[in-house]
Amino acid sequence: MLFDQQGGILATMKQQLTATVVDPDLLFLPWEIPLEQWDEETVAPIARGISRHIVRFVKVNNAIYAVKETVDEFALREYQMLTNLQELDVPCVEPAGVVQGRTDKEGNPLGAALLTKHLTFSLPYRALFSTTLRPQVAEKFLDALALLLVRLHLNGFLWGDCSLSNTLFRRDAGSFAAYLVDAETGELHNKLTDGQRTHDIENARINIAGELLDLEAGGLLHPSMDPVETANSIISKYQSLWQEVTEPVVVTPGERFKLYNRITRLNELGFDVTEIKAESSDGQVYMRPVVLEPNFYAQKLAALTGLTVEEQQGRALMKDLEDFRSKHNISVENTNIAAHRWVSERFNQVVAKAPAEMRAKFTPAQLYYEILQYRWKISEESGQDIGIRPAADEYIEKVLGSKPDEQAIIGTNEPDDGSEIENTAAIRIIAD
Repeated sequence: MLFDQQGGILATMKQQLTATVVDPDLLFLPWEIPLEQWDEETVAPIARGISRHIVRFVKVNNAIYAVKETVDEFALREYQMLTNLQELDVPCVEPAGVVQGRTDKEGNPLGAALLTKHLTFSLPYRALFSTTLRPQVAEKFLDALALLLVRLHLNGFLWGDCSLSNTLFRRDAGSFAAYLVDAETGELHNKLTDGQRTHDIENARINIAGELLDLEAGGLLHPSMDPVETANSIISKYQSLWQEVTEPVVVTPGERFKLYNRITRLNELGFDVTEIKAESSDGQVYMRPVVLEPNFYAQKLAALTGLTVEEQQGRALMKDLEDFRSKHNISVENTNIAAHRWVSERFNQVVAKAPAEMRAKFTPAQLYYEILQYRWKISEESGQDIGIRPAADEYIEKVLGSKPDEQAIIGTNEPDDGSEIENTAAIRIIAD
């Protein structure tokens, strides 16, 4: 057996594992058995979405991996594509490795296996779109998907098969963050043409319409939702975002506020403007953002506190940090000091109030956000400000226990035909 501690290749007589960070125990999975025949002792019962390939989850040591069975060429290509997207800081699953050279016990060849790390606290769309889903919540998923497409296109990535099935969703404060799961058909270019972008978003519209029609046929879509109209809205959402991010601002000497307003709106969308290109013509200045850094609030919070959060969580927590700074009369110049105190005296202490057995309900940032929301709710109902700690105690006692675990939604029954399953616990998350 070959083993490279720096990441590389592990090999046996029959199969080879290529990985960025290698875990030798991965080689001892039953690679000589077709993936669809792996038994319950091997497979982790994680809720999963629909895939054209056989996909299973496995737990190796303390990590959970998604395993997709495909052919060598596609597995290696997708592994490299996901690696490239990770380097571009695009929201996607993390590639873990590729297993090649598989054969069964009779020596017959088996498909290659692509391994990706399970995205904890994430959910496939079929665990989200149900008769209990409110249409306004569905809009939030499409907003997240449109923003993901914009970020991909800004980086020159042509998805080719954008769909709900190829996306995972994580809670992000009152919204959701979307992550690319399947990059098999993707292409990475220096820059996409308008035609390529249009083709990609049209594919997304068609795929989403088909997926929602399928849910409707199965009685899993809210009756007030029209599948085609809902799918069509992805185009307008995308176009509005793309225009906001890329179109120039026309500014006259007395209208500098227009540029500041654009930058503020981009910040609210999660982009930090780090470079602007300006051209002057006919007494007007055309200013266009040319370098955009994603996750404006999340990165700002991370720089101050070291916390890793989603974008809208970062926005809410930054506001709470600012309230903390103001309440304790800490000057703006000492925001770093305020941030240190906020983490140690408020964030960590509030999150630690949750019993250990309940900490898989939400990420720490989402739990803190949920408590903030609950605090505002009960403060408004009582007509007085309820402190964050009393609010946390009441939320944990009265609300948190009823929430299903989002760290890894566990399925209970799998159909005999091998098709992917729904998860009723995941569906209840949105209903609550």
